[in-house]
Amino acid sequence: MKLNDTSIISDEMALNYHLMHPGGDSAPGDPNAAFCLDGTYHLHYILRHPWRGQRSYSFVHVTSTDMLHWTWQTTKLQPSFTGHGMFSGTGFITKEGKPAAIYCATATDPRASYIAVAKDNDLSSWEKPYAVRPEGGPGGKDITLGGDPDCFLVGDTYYAYSAAEDVRLCKSDDLLNWTYVGGLLQHDMPDVAVGEDVSCANMYRFGDKWMLLCISHSIGCRYYLGDWDSEAEQFVPESHGRMNWRRSGQSLFEPGYRDFFAPESVLTPDGRRVMWAWLATLGDIREKTVQSLPRELSLGTDGGLRIQPLRELESLRYEAFTVDNLVVEPGETGLPHFQRIATDRGDSFEILATVDRANAERKRFGFQLYADEQGGGCPVLIRPETGTLCVGDTEAPFAVADLPEGEDVELRVFVDKYLIEVFVNGRQAAVGTHAGYQEGGRQIKAYTYARRGADPIKFRRIEIWKLRPTNQGFLEARESRIWAPDID
Repeated sequence: MKLNDTSIISDEMALNYHLMHPGGDSAPGDPNAAFCLDGTYHLHYILRHPWRGQRSYSFVHVTSTDMLHWTWQTTKLQPSFTGHGMFSGTGFITKEGKPAAIYCATATDPRASYIAVAKDNDLSSWEKPYAVRPEGGPGGKDITLGGDPDCFLVGDTYYAYSAAEDVRLCKSDDLLNWTYVGGLLQHDMPDVAVGEDVSCANMYRFGDKWMLLCISHSIGCRYYLGDWDSEAEQFVPESHGRMNWRRSGQSLFEPGYRDFFAPESVLTPDGRRVMWAWLATLGDIREKTVQSLPRELSLGTDGGLRIQPLRELESLRYEAFTVDNLVVEPGETGLPHFQRIATDRGDSFEILATVDRANAERKRFGFQLYADEQGGGCPVLIRPETGTLCVGDTEAPFAVADLPEGEDVELRVFVDKYLIEVFVNGRQAAVGTHAGYQEGGRQIKAYTYARRGADPIKFRRIEIWKLRPTNQGFLEARESRIWAPDID
């Protein structure tokens, strides 16, 4: 029997160009097992549903040729096939060139990691999954590879590890026989709190480095950059960074802010590393599966991480509106000043704004989205007094003063109804929500704050495009429910 829950995402909640589950409440929604096979991108995400009278989990399967327009497929990786529920893991390619998934099984005792190998590049059929059972653990006692596993190749050797504070690594030549190696990380970094685990992890070669993209369950998405020590068979972290930040309303004492959570990535045919993350606790989308915009990750010349929106997003642009050399004068002492740029660009648009570096120093500036005449709207601001980028009530570290000399400020703002994602200089990205987007104003305003007589903020150029929707597959799947798993 198929899942008979008929709840759907309402038109008001249906996003235009973000990937979201079409069947109502669905958490968790971790993206998993991503591949590019024969020119088609495949992504899975977790769906919670009943099975045999209990709560269980399947991997919903979506496909795309551009990582924007998605089509839902029949769910193959589900309890009626595997015999158990499925929690997070990753996808990888075997030495024989076959796509495979490693994941954490639920409702097994003990909880173990399983591997499933696809029979074809359409992922329409899979070999029966089998457990990963390493031999020779600490003290000579065999271990169980548990939560959120990942698998990667170094030469002809497979390495696998699973979620834990003390991340345990094992290896195999054939994916069948596994032996314990030791801890994955040679050491941890000073800005990682004791108790943070390495979960929903994805490790891969990244330029001339290795990257470990992961979460801690309490504090959200983060990453390590470093090297692989082939002699010690360990990852050697050199730097650590975060992609998720606490919002003002989230508890300091109970770290559970997971707005940007559970990442997964894929390597494109032209060599780009692209990631998604589940927006798990962000505003009104809690309990729903909404994935972030695809982000391109790369290394800068300084060795630091660069984060850019997927370049294919530019193909969605139409009806450009451009303003050159916009000057926003400070208001009265102690008061902010807003200047209207545009009215009614819809609820699906992109802003690209450039400010000369010299003019941006120590300036508090940005935009007010969905602005009205009463001061309402959603802020997107650079705040020098806190060294942050503000998107709604999310604040991420960013300071103009930290940019290399001569590098101008470039803000890219993506608005999809109530969901807003901002990228600045390829060095920071943040996501926020604005629940009142339907009740508020339709203006886009530029903003500055300084005493009268101070230098104004000068936007060298502001470009605003409407963005075409990519959600036709979502609308079709909302009706067809092709993704619905078996429940008995």
